[in-house]
Amino acid sequence: MNLAEHQNDSATRKLGQLNKQQQSAQQKLDTLLEFRRDYQARLHDISRNGIDQAELCNFQQFINKLDEAICQQAKLVEHSKISAQAGRNEFDTAQRKLKSFDTLQQRHIEEQKKITRQFEQKALDEHTGRFAAYRIMNTEDQSR
Repeated sequence: MNLAEHQNDSATRKLGQLNKQQQSAQQKLDTLLEFRRDYQARLHDISRNGIDQAELCNFQQFINKLDEAICQQAKLVEHSKISAQAGRNEFDTAQRKLKSFDTLQQRHIEEQKKITRQFEQKALDEHTGRFAAYRIMNTEDQSR
């Protein structure tokens, strides 16, 4: 039971960390995507007013680098989702195992209580039987 509780606690902590990593990776991706949209909008605005070739090339190179970073971050997000799901599965398994052991422990406790009640009832029955036999013997001795 202690081992199952320890595994459950460990799985809970791990799942929390994995969820936090997934959220962090998603936030970074969202930030990169927002930055790319902003940068694309700036390029669009500047191009309306006219832009020289070198500046256009710089904008396009930077956007390409942003696209690469977005692609890498999207892969990290996907990997973190897979890890978080594995962590959830591990957590669910630990929960089921803990619940199973808890159920077994409760059954054992109930069985022990039943045995104790039976033992106490048997002792009470024996005591009552001896007391009744003693009274009968006393009554017979007094009547003689």
